Amino acid sequence: MSVVDEIFLRTHRGLGTPIALQGLWRTADRVDPELLRRVHAALRVGPLGRRVIRPRVPGARRSWRPNTRAHPLEFTEGTIADADLLTWADQQGADLDPEYGPGWRLSAAALDDGGSIVALTCSHVLADGRALVLAVDDALGGTGLTAPTARPTRSFAKSTASSAVTSTARESDRSDSARAPARMDQAAEVRAPTSDWSDAWRQWSIVVHGSFRALRRGIPERPTRAVSTRERGVSTSGHGRTETPSVILQCPAADWESAAAAQGGTANSLFIALIAKMLWASGFPGVTIDASLPVDTRDDPRVDNDLAMTEITIDRADTPATIREKSRIAYERRMSGPGGMPEELLQVLPDRWAYALAKGAGERDILCSNIGTLPDSLRALGPHRCTGVAARAIHPGLTADHLPRTRLSGYLCRIADTYTLAIVSLDPDRIDSPETLRNLVHATTTALWLPITLW
Repeated sequence: MSVVDEIFLRTHRGLGTPIALQGLWRTADRVDPELLRRVHAALRVGPLGRRVIRPRVPGARRSWRPNTRAHPLEFTEGTIADADLLTWADQQGADLDPEYGPGWRLSAAALDDGGSIVALTCSHVLADGRALVLAVDDALGGTGLTAPTARPTRSFAKSTASSAVTSTARESDRSDSARAPARMDQAAEVRAPTSDWSDAWRQWSIVVHGSFRALRRGIPERPTRAVSTRERGVSTSGHGRTETPSVILQCPAADWESAAAAQGGTANSLFIALIAKMLWASGFPGVTIDASLPVDTRDDPRVDNDLAMTEITIDRADTPATIREKSRIAYERRMSGPGGMPEELLQVLPDRWAYALAKGAGERDILCSNIGTLPDSLRALGPHRCTGVAARAIHPGLTADHLPRTRLSGYLCRIADTYTLAIVSLDPDRIDSPETLRNLVHATTTALWLPITLW
């Protein structure tokens, strides 16, 4: 397992903000149950069909073992109203266990408009946002996948991908290419260890030598700390469950890109500007907004957590054009390890120590995750045309004491000629309901001349 895998495993155990990823498909008609059974069977033996195994030697990394156990395909009885669609989807993240039980679930429900909603929900331990797309594409007979291989961790940015870093970035602001090339020393694959003993030797060697080099440069600075629930002024008290209102909107790609170009930006920088403006419209008092930006670092189509994090600071005078330039520069760097120490340190320390060391280091005021263009295989489920496809993160069982610094999370993807944006609020004081969030969406998209349709 990588550093980021283990970070998300700790959040699953209550050390941090719980995160699950979710793909949603809306169809124009009722989906054939037999078709979904075949998709479920393909997912069960696919790359999501695995679980975490603990090492028997201190310092060795946890590893993966195939696991064909799966939650049964779930069909909700009766129909649900359009207004309750996301409430239903939020409930699909319960009982996911990447270590001792199935870490994913496929579920479906009939909508009262005559269509269906299908949800694939998985623990972030198993996959990031792009990986979830690849797993579905594979189950639907799309692009072939590269088998998971033991690889060096790329950046502490992976392990600090908090609050739904669920996703990957399509770096249209960095260059014309879809993503940044990984450094050669980071991208090189390594031979899988033959035993826990050899892996523990490797890990401890990296930690000892890396720590020595870091200390020769002086005592490392303390990592950036997340603002606590009390400090950020959240009035929600106790440990009760906290709701995370969400909306999903669609916009014709031509209109989205035209609006971006008119302001000197790109589809991606317009997305970041939209989330920032929405946070300010909610009453956020900061003069500036810090945005965390996930970056896809995979070299091959692989189902794992293969992402890094970078960040930009946005002020009220920024436009999609200036955000484009800030993002271009940011994509050339990554957030570094804990205080300059080797990131493998987080894998040899006890979980609670590792959590304390890395706590909140990747959290910023907003998260803007651009998942990119989805494969054509996701445009339909068999003969059933999809009227909408979305990807997002949800937070099963989130309580007030585990609220992150992040106030708003956005997940953008494109399929065919449509951009779809899922927005999740993690600020219960200022955005306390789906209605409040929808009002913010309408006000902000109208100001940016974006014609949208809400799910």
